[in-house]
Amino acid sequence: MGANNGKLYGSEGKGSSSISSDISSSTDHTPTRAPKNVATSEGLDSSTRTLSTPSPGLILPSKSSSLSSPALSSNGHETNSSSSSSAPPDTVAVVHPQPGAHTRSRQSKAHHHHPPIDVLPDHTLLQILSHLPTNQLCRCARVCRRWYNLAWDPRLWATIRLTGELLHVDRAIRVLTHRLCQDTPNVCLTLETVMVNGCKRLTDRALYVLAQCCPELRRLEVAGCYNISNEAVFEVVSRCPNLEHLNLSGCSKVTCISLTQEASLQLSPLHGQQISIHFLDMTDCFSLEDEGLRTIASHCPRLTHLYLRRCTRLTDEALRHLAHHCPSIKELSLSDCRLVGDFGLREVARLEGCLRYLSVAHCTRITDVGVRYVARYCPRLRYLNARGCEGLTDHGLSHLARSCPKLKSLDVGKCPLVSDSGLEQLAMYCQGLRRVSLRACESVTGRGLKALAANCCELQLLNVQDCEVSPEALRFVRRHCRRCIIEHTNPAFY
Repeated sequence: MGANNGKLYGSEGKGSSSISSDISSSTDHTPTRAPKNVATSEGLDSSTRTLSTPSPGLILPSKSSSLSSPALSSNGHETNSSSSSSAPPDTVAVVHPQPGAHTRSRQSKAHHHHPPIDVLPDHTLLQILSHLPTNQLCRCARVCRRWYNLAWDPRLWATIRLTGELLHVDRAIRVLTHRLCQDTPNVCLTLETVMVNGCKRLTDRALYVLAQCCPELRRLEVAGCYNISNEAVFEVVSRCPNLEHLNLSGCSKVTCISLTQEASLQLSPLHGQQISIHFLDMTDCFSLEDEGLRTIASHCPRLTHLYLRRCTRLTDEALRHLAHHCPSIKELSLSDCRLVGDFGLREVARLEGCLRYLSVAHCTRITDVGVRYVARYCPRLRYLNARGCEGLTDHGLSHLARSCPKLKSLDVGKCPLVSDSGLEQLAMYCQGLRRVSLRACESVTGRGLKALAANCCELQLLNVQDCEVSPEALRFVRRHCRRCIIEHTNPAFY
């Protein structure tokens, strides 16, 4: 293990200790209080030490009445200490160099039942540390020199996760990237994922730091960070060529995704102005308009997953450009885009064999005409959410059932014109259905449910809340689909 495993930082580690302290304070608001009943190391003999540690549960079982920790005496030999019962749970009590025989016997029993974590090999400790969030990992770096070296092992820093509305996230990212760049000046080659969802104090400054220091970034999530702007996002996508996953949901100031002017000039005409993003979530980006979506489609031709929920300014015109430039889209969400109608679905249908997931919930302009286009040209569709599309009728469901036999999930809740006739068509042609929502479909009765249950044996979820269905029909579903969870509002069925 080495004699230094239990040491505090010496003169060689003072600078590193201060960095860890800054990072921990930037990423964790839990105050570290000095113990009241334990003397500080300045007033003790050189053979006594005190160590600040993270949560006791991380190091030893909480049920242990006698915690033990290795320390070094002045002559360099390891000695054992048992923590005082009055000491706070996050400290190790003062260590005396030569305990008596009775004390040694009691400590040996404690070691036998609860071996200290320091006896574990490095690879095991690394495995344990790999499960800690970023702020706790920074706190562990302050325990001792060995833990400091392990906590900053590059293998533990492929991902940074920070949360909290009050977190000084700009400072935390600046300090973390500065420390991770020590071995490779000005660049961090290990960091691939940064997730700072819900950090409302995040600003463009932090994104500029990531863009400059983390060229290998592959995943960035800044959901709910509404203070960031287009310029910072452009800088990240321009300087991080491997970026594939970008979550900007709730970033209301972001209006499009594009390269910076400088990056555009450096690209050769052969490669064009392309960004390698595959996954893009711009839910609740209220400022996104048709022109912004056209820019996204032109610069991100590799998109496979695109989520535009509640982007209320988008119209059918933008979808034509999207389908032309991004032919590989598999999942598309246009929920609550109330200006999108049948013409837009006609353009979406040009995605043809690629489209698997489509959500047009609450797009009130969509009718059977748009659904028929999707059914005809997208036969591999697996998921359709048309909740609240009040113009959808049994005719639309019939086209969908006949053309998309691999359909697995369907939501047509709050579609008052959908009735038993449409459900019978689904039951006949889409026997692999697993999830069906008919919530508030006023025209659905027991006849349609019995047809579904008799033919769709793989049904796992059926939502018939606020539907006029009898308990007898629900019992029929339960008998034929034993694994099905039935969500209902009928008090007579239990």
